[in-house]
Amino acid sequence: MSHFYERKAYRYPSYALAALAVLMAVGLFYFQWLLGLIGLLGVGFLLYYVIWSQRSLHKELEQYISNLSHRVKKVGEEALMRMPIGIMLIDEEGEIEWSNRFLATCFKEQTLVGRSLAELSEPLAAFVKKGKTDEDIIELNGKQLKVIVRRHERLLYFFDVTEHMELRRRYEAERLVLAIIFLDNYDEITQGMDDQAKSQMNSLVTSVLNRWANDYGIFLKRTSSDRFIAVLNEHTLTQLEKSKFSILDEVREQTAKHQAQLTLSIGIGAGVSSLPELGALAQSSLDLALGRGGDQVAIKQGNGKVKFYGGKTNPMEKRTRVRARVISHALRELIAESDKVLIMGHKYPDMDALGAAIGILKVVQSNQKEGFLVIDAAKTDAGAQRLLEEMKKQAELWSRCVKPEQALELVTEDTLLIVVDTHRPSLVIEERLLYRTDHIVVIDHHRRGEEFIEAPILVYMEPYASSTSELVTELLEYQPKRVKLSMLEATALLAGIVVDTKSFTLRTGSRTFDAASHLRAQGADTVLVQKLLRESVANYVKRAKLIERAAIDEHGIAIAKGDESEVHDQVLIAQTADTLLTLSGVVASFVISKRADGTVGISARSLGDVNVQVIMERLGGGGHLTNAAAQLSGVTVGEAERQLREAIHDYFEGGKPA
Repeated sequence: MSHFYERKAYRYPSYALAALAVLMAVGLFYFQWLLGLIGLLGVGFLLYYVIWSQRSLHKELEQYISNLSHRVKKVGEEALMRMPIGIMLIDEEGEIEWSNRFLATCFKEQTLVGRSLAELSEPLAAFVKKGKTDEDIIELNGKQLKVIVRRHERLLYFFDVTEHMELRRRYEAERLVLAIIFLDNYDEITQGMDDQAKSQMNSLVTSVLNRWANDYGIFLKRTSSDRFIAVLNEHTLTQLEKSKFSILDEVREQTAKHQAQLTLSIGIGAGVSSLPELGALAQSSLDLALGRGGDQVAIKQGNGKVKFYGGKTNPMEKRTRVRARVISHALRELIAESDKVLIMGHKYPDMDALGAAIGILKVVQSNQKEGFLVIDAAKTDAGAQRLLEEMKKQAELWSRCVKPEQALELVTEDTLLIVVDTHRPSLVIEERLLYRTDHIVVIDHHRRGEEFIEAPILVYMEPYASSTSELVTELLEYQPKRVKLSMLEATALLAGIVVDTKSFTLRTGSRTFDAASHLRAQGADTVLVQKLLRESVANYVKRAKLIERAAIDEHGIAIAKGDESEVHDQVLIAQTADTLLTLSGVVASFVISKRADGTVGISARSLGDVNVQVIMERLGGGGHLTNAAAQLSGVTVGEAERQLREAIHDYFEGGKPA
């Protein structure tokens, strides 16, 4: 123990007082020897008592501190060994050098010394070696342990949070979930039914849904003829996800027995505690499901994540054109209120995007407004290049084409921007245009994805349509003034339909032929269409080489990939996928190849039994049930093939979630 009271700062004043007392006694002895003698004896006694007291205090203090140190040490050892906190020391190789008793009892062993972390737990070893954070929750021997690591000291702390995690799990399982159920095609199917048939249909659907709700403990209430609202919790939602929302198939199959196949769309809001926010998420999810063609479930979490299930059927073609007429008139009013109109498609526009843009330009001109096509002539496919060459022969039409940089200079607050053949901001030709004006119209035939242009004032998305050119052709028909198309304009629209339907073989409905018939009556040249869509001998040979490398698995999935050193454009990749689909035994085709922009492109096609859109969405792409694509950055062709095969495996093993 440190004798802090023996330091000079404490001893010298004591010595000085003792010396002063002795001097005073000696001085008193000089004047009165008896008093001086008494004073000397008194000073001597006091000095003796002070020294004795100091030594006694010293011994008692040493004894007290010794006892306290022993108790603290004992308590520390007791806490270190027995308190419910695990402590572990490891060496540089990850072997355990020491652990306290609590940690050993967690594994029901006497000691852990000498064992490696990997032997105890692979996740624990991986976390300690390569973990990006200093703490994590790891399951060890049936317990949830919060692990805190001090890598420089090679020291680990373990806290048992099993009860806390169980409470958290129960809280999350009991959180409220809101769902809106919509009968996609109820109005169209029931409009021709008599009252008795309609009542039977309503009774059938309500019975199926009520039985499903009772089985899963869901509160279900019908709010209108084609809409239900459901209240459930997260635990029930998890069970529904495990079943892949089999209610979609059940309703479709049950109603099909009555010669009227109804499909459901379900929008679900989850992950938040606010009821208004839950409702908004559910409605947003339903809009997303309907925008993707219906017959599916969309689940939107509070963090923005969206999951899809279903989507196994093609969107049903609407028999009436009421929506086309309403949209056409609304578009006319928006054009009339603008000072000019800019029309833009997606990057590397194909024939459908360019044909639809030309059609919208005609709508603008028929309403006596100035319109411009935003296009980068250097970044188009071969067919679009040939169409541009034809456009150059018509000075008036070619003068309406502007580059993206010029379009940015033309845009004002009153400019109307019309986006065709895409709804994703990242895919438009010039994304900056989206933020220069608040007046945006979206016209597209693709299924809606998570990424969407923010706050458009008018959206015309019909996944049942064969192409955007088909939608635009119908809009032209419903303009108040009968629009007369030139031969090239009608041909461009017809070429867009031909390209996206693969010459009227895929996604072709009666309205597709109606649109084509109208364009042919307007003077569309079918011979010119074929000239625009011709391919070179070199492209034909490249396509044949890709097909030669194709492999077909037991599911009828054909996968062809190019060499790492080969670069193909997206059009060739898509054409190869189309050709593979014509081979015997192939139900879906995928073609993988490097592209000129450094990414790896994947084109996917199917006959309808396999939802290739779902598979491509797993890889960050999208499209239609039978026609989709994805672009992967920073990967090789081989890595892209591995990711694709994993996505296909998940699709078949996971019950085909969308």
